[in-house]
Amino acid sequence: MTNTRSILARFVLLPLAAVFALAGAGAANTVGTPQRYTLDASASNVSAKVPFFGLSSKTARFPKMQGAVTIVPGAPERAVIDVTFDATAIEAPDDVTLARLRGDKFFWVEKYPSVRFVGRSLKLTSPTRGTVSGELTARGITQPQTLAVTFDADPLAQAGKPVSFTGTTTIDRRKYGMKSYQLVVGNKVDITLKARMVPR
Repeated sequence: MTNTRSILARFVLLPLAAVFALAGAGAANTVGTPQRYTLDASASNVSAKVPFFGLSSKTARFPKMQGAVTIVPGAPERAVIDVTFDATAIEAPDDVTLARLRGDKFFWVEKYPSVRFVGRSLKLTSPTRGTVSGELTARGITQPQTLAVTFDADPLAQAGKPVSFTGTTTIDRRKYGMKSYQLVVGNKVDITLKARMVPR
């Protein structure tokens, strides 16, 4: 009898336990309903900081933007962040810098009035930190770019609530066709995106 029970446990009960364990794991990883947000333009902005003469720096700002964000609970790698900045509204610390940034040596806003970042995957390293991989388009040139992001709260647990985040990255302006004034203006540009997302 004891031997029979042992065989029963081995060939019936153990496989059943494995099935229930897999079912539980599947439930824990269930993909939730996508959370969709619109950027609150009044509480969002982008800044670009570049070295100047190697001794100081200048910062330009893009105060106007629009965009949408989709975050999928249980599958953050399916997140999409689509943000467009109005390049014609760029602000600079002085008129000379502003004229150069708006001109054909830099953003050439008459021909390319917008800058766009599309992030196609969110990788979280903690509940509020991670990276977003995607593409940045400026002057009609698209390059792969990754944002390091910090949320003010766990975005996967904030369904129906506003969420703010800060994204940072560094670009090489030469890759976007901005190759002028290299003896004066640094090639590496630090980009900071501050954005507030509201449910839609």
